[in-house]
Amino acid sequence: MGLLVEGQWKDPWYDTDSTGGKFVRESAGFRDWVSADPDSRFTAEAGRYHLYVSLACPWAHRTLILRKLKGLESAIGLSIVDPYMGEWGWSFSDAPGTIRDPLYGLDHLFELYQKAASGYTGRVTTPTLWDRHHETIVSNESADIVRMFNSAFDTVAEHPERDYYPSELRAEIDAVNERVYHDVNNGVYKAGFATTQDAYEQAFEKLFATLDWLDARLAEQRYLAGSRITEADWRLFVTLVRFDAVYVGHFKCNLRRIADYPHLSGYLRELYQVPGIAETTNFDHIKQHYYRSHPTINPTGIVPVGPALDLYAPHGRAAAGAVT
Repeated sequence: MGLLVEGQWKDPWYDTDSTGGKFVRESAGFRDWVSADPDSRFTAEAGRYHLYVSLACPWAHRTLILRKLKGLESAIGLSIVDPYMGEWGWSFSDAPGTIRDPLYGLDHLFELYQKAASGYTGRVTTPTLWDRHHETIVSNESADIVRMFNSAFDTVAEHPERDYYPSELRAEIDAVNERVYHDVNNGVYKAGFATTQDAYEQAFEKLFATLDWLDARLAEQRYLAGSRITEADWRLFVTLVRFDAVYVGHFKCNLRRIADYPHLSGYLRELYQVPGIAETTNFDHIKQHYYRSHPTINPTGIVPVGPALDLYAPHGRAAAGAVT
């Protein structure tokens, strides 16, 4: 997991010595915003923006979901990196499921960051939203890109009527997002990348306390913010869908599987069956990336054959017949 330092590519692992063994995620380096305002620097237009993602990455996955559900595939271009992240970071290839960079023919994603800011210092991450007009990165913060896709592009979206951040639920969504981000989305990484027993156990305890809280919440209501699917559900989904396949074993998050939770498991199954969502989920890329790209955790690089993914078969909680 390398980074750029004053525009030069380096390949160090995360520094946990200075944090007492804890994994601390860096803030996104680009935080501009696409707006529906025609006078803004980054105004929403069909064909102007290009999204760079990894199918393995949960942060990128949630932007792919909003791109799919809002019907923005023809309006926003897409490139998909190779699932293996080696000494050159995220790279482009012809492996199954990838899409090369059509704009500049780049070999590595860090070259796009160098093009946007020649002296950039920071991690090179997915998702990355690129503006073809100004030839720069708009944002590499997935939470912001999700919000942009939800509303800024409504004039060019196939489904502008779908709103995953409705005004009347925003306070509830934000509150759920806050806990889920720290203890679940990022919590699995805090456990998996910890380098001391204490740091690992602290993250582990918060993770499963929050999963228990979520399961109890879903016993009382269908979705995280009530009776309709919102952004909060998709932000949780991307971690849940990877949990049993990767995080239980690779990140040592093994107190319980999602399959062991009566309400979370049915909820995950339902979200997976929303039309279009399975198309955004690539378990081969997910397992190939995690088990091959983290030699400090899995030095042999062996990718497990299992688990059986019958969790996502259409049984249990009723499948969602329509996107809401």
